[in-house]
Amino acid sequence: MKTIEIKGHLRGTLGSKTAKELRREGHVPCVVYGGGENVHFHADERELNKLVYTPDVFLITIKLGDKAVKAVLREAQYHPVSDKTLHMDFIEVVPGKTVALKLPVDLTGNSVGVKNGGVLRRNAKTLYVRGLVETLPDTIAIDITKMKIGSTIKVGDLSIPGVEMLEASNRVVVAIKTSRKAVSETEAEDAEEAAAEGAEGEDAAEEPAEG
Repeated sequence: MKTIEIKGHLRGTLGSKTAKELRREGHVPCVVYGGGENVHFHADERELNKLVYTPDVFLITIKLGDKAVKAVLREAQYHPVSDKTLHMDFIEVVPGKTVALKLPVDLTGNSVGVKNGGVLRRNAKTLYVRGLVETLPDTIAIDITKMKIGSTIKVGDLSIPGVEMLEASNRVVVAIKTSRKAVSETEAEDAEEAAAEGAEGEDAAEEPAEG
């Protein structure tokens, strides 16, 4: 998992009034859970944007004076109009203790179904999982190369060592849907065979007759 360091400042006073003041100053109120006592702090919005505007998941070192807390981002809340970050929740990473977080879904390969005119439907950009930070992958990698038209991959079809899926097993992650221009795999195979037979016929016609 990628790492990043954020400089934070402990909050002396809690409440919505001080939270609004912090936001006006360009800082975001935050809290770290999971390590015993909750730790309330604030950090520069520009620094925190490194965690927000990216698909990557980071192991974060939050520097709070002479103390450092290792954590992962659990959730960020945004303003419904301006989309500015209003609040961020972190989960402290404790050695030997699992954490729950969202990992990005990374599709690899070129689907057979898409090559034949099907349409790729990506229903989940992230998946909620649980595991040890030391063993969690950076992404949930799914190879779609063999997916044909009509194929789906659901959460229950995924098996990744050290990763416990926290989503419904019947949730569709990716599917290949048919379209008007879609060519079935059978038709594609028949066309390939016909082309191969035609080529063989041409080769035979070009062979000189035995005299």
